[in-house]
Amino acid sequence: FVEADCRDKAIIETLFRKHRIDAVIHFAGLKAVGESVEKPLLYYDNNVGGTLALLEVMVWAGVKSMVFSSSAAVYGAPDTVPIKEDFPVRPTNPYGRTKLMIEEILRDLHASDPAWRIILLRYFNPVGAHSSGLIGENPSGIPSNLMPSVGRVAAGRLPHLNVFGSDYDTPDGTGVRDYIHVTDLALGHLKALVQIDRRPLAVYNLGTGQGYTVLEILRAYEKVANTTIPYKSAPRRPGDIAACWADPSRAARDLKWLATRGLDQMCADAWRFEQYTNQK
Repeated sequence: FVEADCRDKAIIETLFRKHRIDAVIHFAGLKAVGESVEKPLLYYDNNVGGTLALLEVMVWAGVKSMVFSSSAAVYGAPDTVPIKEDFPVRPTNPYGRTKLMIEEILRDLHASDPAWRIILLRYFNPVGAHSSGLIGENPSGIPSNLMPSVGRVAAGRLPHLNVFGSDYDTPDGTGVRDYIHVTDLALGHLKALVQIDRRPLAVYNLGTGQGYTVLEILRAYEKVANTTIPYKSAPRRPGDIAACWADPSRAARDLKWLATRGLDQMCADAWRFEQYTNQK
C-alpha cells in the first residue's frame, strides 16, 4: 500500500516501474455532493485531474485495462425509476459532472485506441463494512454520508442526525436511495475484471434494485444497535434529488453479479465497525 496523490505522476510512474500491473481499478476521488457544490474547482482538479495523470502514466506504461468507479450521480434526477444504464445522463452537481466527464474521457480514449478495455461501474450508495468489523468508513470530522452519521449518533458521538429534506415526494418525505453493501460492491469489481477482455467498453449499474428512505435506514439501524437515534429535519442540500435506485439486470446478465446482502446486514456490519472504532 502506498499513500499518494493521484495527481502526482512521478509517484504513479514509480509504482508502474516497480510492479507488474495488468489492469487498474480506479477508486480515487472526492465524493461529497454538498462539498462539490461549495468547492467545485477542488473536485474538478482532484477527480478529473487525478484521472488524467493516471491515464497518462498508463499510456506510457502500456497498461490499457481500467475498471472505473463512476456513480449514479451521473443520471441526476431521473424521469422514472428504477434507472437503466441507457437513461439520460444529466448530473445535478459538480461531483456527478466530474464522474460523467471522466466517463467521456475514457470513451474518447477507447475510440482513439480500441486496444483499451474499459468498464464503467455506476455505484449507487455503498454502505456497511467488512464483516470482521475491522475495515469500514471512518471519516475525519463530521461525516457527509448517511450511514457513518447514523452510527455516530447511535454510539453517542454526535447528539442527533440531521435529515436533509423532509418534503420530498416519497413515502415519508425523506430521500430514497439504493444502498448497497460495500462487500457486494467489491465483488462486482472482481466480476468486472474477469469480463473486461470480453467487453472492451461497457457500463453497469451496481445497486440492489431496492430503494430505502432515510428514515427506513434510521429505523433499521436502531434495531441492530438496540437504541433510539434522535434526528432533526434540516433543509434540502443543494444538488440532492428525491429518489434514485438501480435496475441492476445488465450486471446480473453480463457479469453474473448480484447484490445479496440486505439492509439488516448493511446496518449490522456498519454498527460492528462503529463499535470497533469507538474502542480504539
